[in-house]
Amino acid sequence: FTEEKLGQAEKTELDAHLENLLSKAECTKLWTEKIMKQTEVLLQPNPNARIEEFVYEKLDRKAPSRMNNPELLGQYMIDAGNEFGPGTAYGNALVKCGETQKRIGTADRELIQTSAINFLTPLRNFIEGDYKTITKERKLLQNKRLDLDAAKTRLKKAKVAEARAASEQEVRITQSEFDRQAEITRLLLEGISSTHAHHLRCLNDFVEAQMTYYAQCYQYMLDLQKQLGSFPSTFLSNNNQSSSTPVQSVSTPSLLASASASLPSVSNSIVTSGISELKSSSGNRKARVLYDYDAANSSELSLLADEVITVYSIPGMDSDWLMGERGNQKGKVPITYLELLN
Repeated sequence: FTEEKLGQAEKTELDAHLENLLSKAECTKLWTEKIMKQTEVLLQPNPNARIEEFVYEKLDRKAPSRMNNPELLGQYMIDAGNEFGPGTAYGNALVKCGETQKRIGTADRELIQTSAINFLTPLRNFIEGDYKTITKERKLLQNKRLDLDAAKTRLKKAKVAEARAASEQEVRITQSEFDRQAEITRLLLEGISSTHAHHLRCLNDFVEAQMTYYAQCYQYMLDLQKQLGSFPSTFLSNNNQSSSTPVQSVSTPSLLASASASLPSVSNSIVTSGISELKSSSGNRKARVLYDYDAANSSELSLLADEVITVYSIPGMDSDWLMGERGNQKGKVPITYLELLN
C-alpha cells in the first residue's frame, strides 16, 4: 500500500462498473445522512432535546414525556384566560386560542412519531446496517487487491524457477479471492437501486404525514378564526402598520357576519330587527358595549366593555357598522360589539 502511494508499485484497478457502483453508494450515504440529520432538526429544533432523546435511545429507555412548544403555549394561554375570567372577551379568546394551540401540539407529536417510524428509521437502518456491511466488504476487497498486487510484485522479482512457480500459484489464488470478493461487493452495491426505491416510498410517507399535519393545523386555525370572528377589527388595528397581513385578506363583513351567530349575548332579534329598525329610521338609540374595542383609525370610536353610548345610522354606511357618540367623541363602531337597549 505504501509503495503504491509512493508510485513504486503497480495497482490493480477496479472495473469501471464497480467504481461507478462504489461512487453511487458513497453519494447515497452522504446525502442520506444529511437529509436524516436535517429532518431531525426540522421535527425537533431544540438540540438539547435531540441529545436527550439520543441518550435515552442508546440506554434503551423511554424519554420522559414533556409538553412541546405549542402545548406549553396553549397551557399558558388557557391559564391566563381563566385568570382574567373566561366570561370576558380577552379571557374567552385566550382560552379558545390555548385549546387550539394544544391541538396543534398533539398534531405535532403525531407528525414526529409517524415521520420517525416511516421515514427516519429506514434511513438510519441504511446508514447503520446496509452501508456498514458495504463498507466492511469494500475494505475486504481492498485487502484482497493488496494481496494480489503483492503477489504480482513477488512474481516479477522471482529469479529461481521454483520460486517463480510458487509465486505464480500465489497469484492465481489471490486473483481468485480478489475476483470472488469483487463479485460479492458488486452484488451488495447493486442493491443501492433497491435502497433508492425503498427510500422513495418512505419519502412519500413523510410527505403524506406532513400533508396531514398541515391540513389539521389549517383546519384548527380556520375553526379558531371563526370563533374569534367577533374581534376582526381589533386584529386589524394591531396589524395596521403591516403592508400585507393574513387577517386583512379576510373580509371584515364576513367575519362579523359569522360573529353575530356565535355571540350568545346578542340575540337574533336585536341583530336583525333592532338594527334594521334603527337603520330605517333617523333616530338615535342607546347601546351597551359588550367588549373592549380599539379603534383601527381616526374614523372609528374606541369602546370599553359595559359602557353605554348613543348609536345611529347614516345613509350609505356599511351594514355592519353604526355611528357611535360618547360626549364630544364620535366615530364608527361595529354592531357585533353592541347590545341595543330598549
